[in-house]
Amino acid sequence: MTRHGRNSTANPVYTYHERKAASARSGYGSLKARLGKDSIKEFDCCCLTLQPCRDPVITTEGFLYDREAILENILHQKRDISKRTREFEKQKEKLDAEEELVRNAEDIARKQQFLETERQISTKRVSASVPAGSAAAGVSTEGATSGSAAGSTTTAVGAGATRVAAVAVAVATAGASPAASGGAAKKEDPMHSAANPSFWVPALTPQAKPTLIKKPDKHPTCPMSEKTLKLKDLITVRFTRINDDDDRPDVAKQVRYRCAISGDELGNHVPCAVLRKSGIVVTMECVDKIVRKDMTDPTTGDRLQDKDIIRIKGGTGFASSAAEEGHVLNVKAARPVAMF
Repeated sequence: MTRHGRNSTANPVYTYHERKAASARSGYGSLKARLGKDSIKEFDCCCLTLQPCRDPVITTEGFLYDREAILENILHQKRDISKRTREFEKQKEKLDAEEELVRNAEDIARKQQFLETERQISTKRVSASVPAGSAAAGVSTEGATSGSAAGSTTTAVGAGATRVAAVAVAVATAGASPAASGGAAKKEDPMHSAANPSFWVPALTPQAKPTLIKKPDKHPTCPMSEKTLKLKDLITVRFTRINDDDDRPDVAKQVRYRCAISGDELGNHVPCAVLRKSGIVVTMECVDKIVRKDMTDPTTGDRLQDKDIIRIKGGTGFASSAAEEGHVLNVKAARPVAMF
């Protein structure tokens, strides 16, 4: 063995290959990869099933779906919205009941304080001609009489309010600790109860507050753009098949469709668009050179607007086109960084 081979590990600094191997073993360092052609969806494939569309429809944002898949997705979203709406309403009713109980307890406390204050007030006026001793005696006598009368008058009201207050206090202090309640009732430890076996989960600890359910949206959304999606926004797409004698299924074919105007082959490397009026698929080159000149549909003669030209959003195999379309071919996963 040569000297270089014996001292190959004496270098205090990691080499590139050593650092790469250590990152792979330890799980540190960011991961980078470039997506190949197999990782990019074909332009005529459904965004949900990732298979060639049998009955293609497109949204106003340019996302292509199979009609069966997107309708099933919308139906699932509506069921989920209905379920979450019922849960939200139950939560709202529970919160309203708790707020009503607190308000009732506060009203009862104010009424009791008012009654206690009324019992201590004397409304008998003392005459100036009465001697001091007689006046004092009269005041004390009248005060006692009025106090007894006020007490007898407010006994019924106070008794009813006291019963309601006792009920409110009992409900409010139902979850109090045994020390606060005088040790009369022994509370079950929630950490060891059968209803909470996984006490080590943060969301199930007794100190954690229940998660409030947010009010769900009323309308389904597009799975790709997350914007509100309606059935009337789904536009039927009519692809023009290429003229060939290939009897293989569409999945096995590399080229399946062509432009309805120029006859050029369509693929990920050819930007194309859908005309809303007729649903035909044409290349963006035909749109710029033919359609936008007079803004009419070449097949039907209908007048078009800018919103009637829907560009299909899909992957591409070229980095330059990806930069223009906003697609990213390089993926990166951030992980903890270790300083070697």
